[in-house]
Amino acid sequence: MNEIKIDLQEVNPRDFFGQQNAHIEQLKSFYPKLKIIARGSTIKAYGAPEVLDEFQKRVDLMQIHLGKYNTLDEKIIERIVTAQTQAELGFDSATEKVIVHGVGGKIIKAKTPNQAKLVDAISKNDMVFAIGPAGTGKTYTGVAMAVKALKEKQVKRIILTRPAVEAGENLGFLPGDLKEKLDPYMQPLYDALRDMIPYEKLATHLEKGTIQIAPLAFMRGRTLDNAFVILDEGQNTTHAQMKMFLTRMGPNAKFLVTGDPGQIDLPRRVISGLKEALLILKATKGIGMVYLDDKDVIRHQLVKEVVEAYKRIEHQN
Repeated sequence: MNEIKIDLQEVNPRDFFGQQNAHIEQLKSFYPKLKIIARGSTIKAYGAPEVLDEFQKRVDLMQIHLGKYNTLDEKIIERIVTAQTQAELGFDSATEKVIVHGVGGKIIKAKTPNQAKLVDAISKNDMVFAIGPAGTGKTYTGVAMAVKALKEKQVKRIILTRPAVEAGENLGFLPGDLKEKLDPYMQPLYDALRDMIPYEKLATHLEKGTIQIAPLAFMRGRTLDNAFVILDEGQNTTHAQMKMFLTRMGPNAKFLVTGDPGQIDLPRRVISGLKEALLILKATKGIGMVYLDDKDVIRHQLVKEVVEAYKRIEHQN
């Protein structure tokens, strides 16, 4: 039986091992043929040479990830251990590239390979569709790219819009004027912007109209030029709404449509404009389509479990 010894010199062993050695226990589950011992700042492993070589490579990648991002969790470890290619690891140059520096020096960049594909697609295409379940970073990554474009003066405005579909709620019963009724629907967009632009500057942008957040109905009749425009929750558009939105595009504009076809709040028998557009435009040159999945979920670990549980139920029906 062969042995290897790995010294954790560049990272804090406690962060690497996890609470009560949870990360080591996870590694043991992936490498049942190895005997793995973690003590102090050292990991020892015993087993067949070829398995030990693979184990060492994955542990080295875990150290690299922890050193760069100051974080390591079950999902990250699973991705590193099970990845078949370098691109799947999310360590390629596109993933590493910072999109924008947010409030307080927060570094905002793609956190998964598919988010990196989204960044690349937006850079190369003027119109992009980002499709995936909740928590995959579609909107957040898109807003970051929009803020980057504004800061670099590639566009003069950011326009963020959503269809104001009542997901089991009634707008008429909400207090306040139209803006106050609609603001809750726009909250995820505000939240993303507040991560990326200081409060006072964001308030100025909103006041001057440099950044506009409005329901989709307000886009009718406009030509959206010199702007980075994001249509969020695109699955809740109708045929007419999606066609109206896509035909607002001016000569110097970037359009991003995000959505989750599995989370449609439209009335029954109303076809989703997003689903239809994906079919109609799939062969159109100059339009990028990026699909994210539950591996890209960057919210709480339980969100991934919820997505998978619902997927199983839906497949049974």
